[in-house]
Amino acid sequence: MAKKVQRTYQQDIVGDGISSIQKVREPHRERSGKGIKYVLIGVCTLFLSVMLLLPLTVVVTNALRDGWEAYREAVFDEYTIKALQLTLLAAVTAVAVNTIFGLFASYLLSKYYFRGRRILAALIDIPFSISPVIAGLVFILTFGNVGWMGDFLKSHDIKIVFAVPGVILATIFVTFPFVFRELLPVMNTNGNDEEEAAALMGAGGFTIFRRITLPHIRWALLYGVILCAARALGEFGAVSVISGHLRGKTNTLPLHVEILYNEFNTTAAFAVSSILVVLAVLILIARNIVEWKRDR
Repeated sequence: MAKKVQRTYQQDIVGDGISSIQKVREPHRERSGKGIKYVLIGVCTLFLSVMLLLPLTVVVTNALRDGWEAYREAVFDEYTIKALQLTLLAAVTAVAVNTIFGLFASYLLSKYYFRGRRILAALIDIPFSISPVIAGLVFILTFGNVGWMGDFLKSHDIKIVFAVPGVILATIFVTFPFVFRELLPVMNTNGNDEEEAAALMGAGGFTIFRRITLPHIRWALLYGVILCAARALGEFGAVSVISGHLRGKTNTLPLHVEILYNEFNTTAAFAVSSILVVLAVLILIARNIVEWKRDR
């Protein structure tokens, strides 16, 4: 009994010693952690200020440098309006096509197992790995007058290169992996158990998708749509190659900004750039809302 009491006493002493050491170390660890945290906050703030806030400030100040009248004249210019309309048309078309494609492709690769699944997924990721300029050149060599489909298109009076269909096609190409890449991990995580149970109970394929699959992926789908729209609105490389820079016909907003800047009309260039900035801010707000809803 005496040995047991002595052992218990020794354990209490050792425990008190360890607790004392931990109490001494915890404030030091807490101070060290706070120091690292403030350093990281400072680095992130500095980086965002230089790479984001400063350019935005330059755009706004240069756009309004010659006054409100000059800004309004540049924004409501005929060519600016046409460029904005074409940009929105290409973005909406690309989002619609890529949303449908992303749903089908992600459903296929997550619900069915077949030979060549990995090859198909790798092919969908091609726009991430090649330059948009190369993509535009490939479309010219495919659908242009010297391309292997040139004679067929010319004989049927179909114009793709240096026309609006080419701009839309290039925009679709550079943006089609975004919705797919947001949906595939979510569908893989959810698995097939609920769909199989619904099928055993007699539910049809469309009912299963509408009542079970879609509610699980709705936030990932919205997030992919937002990313696709943001990429489509700012696309420059592929569209620049395939459009031909025809003012008022095949120019999107980024191309119109380039033309104005090359003409040394910097105020109008920054004024038109502010439209893209406003669109980017709206997309950023929508993305943050979707992320917040998804996290909840």
